[in-house]
Parts: sequence; structure tokens; C-alpha cells
Amino acid sequence: MLLLEFSHAIQDFIETGGQVLLVIGVLIFVMWLLILERIFYYLRGHRQAVTAAVQQWQSRTERNSWEAEQIRSALISRVSMALGGNLPTLQALVALCPLLGLMGTVTGMIEVFDVMAVAGSGNVRSMAAGVSKATIPTMAGMVGALSGVFATTWLKRVTKRERVTLAQQLALDDSQLQLSA
Repeated sequence: MLLLEFSHAIQDFIETGGQVLLVIGVLIFVMWLLILERIFYYLRGHRQAVTAAVQQWQSRTERNSWEAEQIRSALISRVSMALGGNLPTLQALVALCPLLGLMGTVTGMIEVFDVMAVAGSGNVRSMAAGVSKATIPTMAGMVGALSGVFATTWLKRVTKRERVTLAQQLALDDSQLQLSA
């Protein structure tokens, strides 16, 4: 019963906001799936990638040449790229949210102008549906963009921090070797 009421409320909300709201909803859903995938990778797969990179670096006998430095940089880059894999896509989806909200605003205002052309400017009740159709997608696009901005900012910060940490780990291994020699 509760699920049925929830689905009716969602359906009414989408009808109030128009078809653009449905597109925004799908966009936000995909965006959060990608964000959750990155978080899951950070919690599960990233540690394995760091461990593999450190082991590969430690297995090298020579670590002071130009070639060794290039290999070290490549190891750090591979791990960083894997961690920040779909961040550009996420940033594009975040930027798309307010644009779709703006499109919803325009389509809602077109409906308001159509009502004004047919019923005249004195029919406030008939214009209210168009104004609602104009503001709800804008709000949904902004909410989606804000939540996405916070999540992608956090993911970018984690990626940068993990890159620096890995670089320090690989450099630390070199200094420990020099101290023990």
C-alpha cells in the first residue's frame, strides 16, 4: 500500500514538472550510479591497485635512473587514472543538470504563454500549472547539480590525496633503501 502511494506521488510529481523532469530524474540516477561505483571502487579495488603498484616498484632492483623515475610516474598515473576513471563523465553530467532544468523552465513558460494567448492574462489559475511546470524542473536540476558537485569534488580530492600518498610511498621506499645501505 505504501509503495503504491509512493509511486502515485512520484507519478504526480513528474506530471506536474513535465517530461523534462523525467529526463532530469534519469540523468541524476545515472550520475549517482557512477558516483557510487567510484566510491565502491575506492573502498574495494583501489587498495589492491596501490598494493600491486608498490609491489611492482619494490621488485625493481634499480630505482635511481631516469627510466626508473618514468616507471614510477607511470605506476602513479595508472593508479590515479583508475581511481578517477569516470570523473570527467560525472562532471559533464553535473553540468548537464542545470541546463536541463533551464530547458524545463523554458518549456513551462511556453505553456504559460500559450495559456495567456488562449485564456487571456487574467486567468491566473490556468497559468499556475505552467508556472509549476517551469519551476519544478529548475529545482530538480539544481538539486541534482549541487549533490553531484559535492560528490565529484570529494572524489577529485580523494584522487589527488591518493596520488600524493602513493607518490610518497614510492619515494619513501627509496629513502629507506638509501638509509639501510
